[in-house]
Amino acid sequence: MKAKVHVTLKNGVLDPQGKAIEHTLGSLGFKGVKQARQGKFIELDLAETDADKARAQVDEMCKKLLANTVIENYTIDIEG
Repeated sequence: MKAKVHVTLKNGVLDPQGKAIEHTLGSLGFKGVKQARQGKFIELDLAETDADKARAQVDEMCKKLLANTVIENYTIDIEG
């Protein structure tokens, strides 16, 4: 199974990298960007064949390592 994890900063958390992206895009002529938020994408190949078990394992991975749950949200997509 393949797990795709998207980690983003929670609303209200300062995002200096997002601000830098936003500013640079404006400097490059992309004036329509009102806000940019930066995050990370993690793809995992799992030996688990049960989707529910795979999701539970990846959720535990996120809580223990992949995301800082104090300031970050995450979503998990499992593909079969």
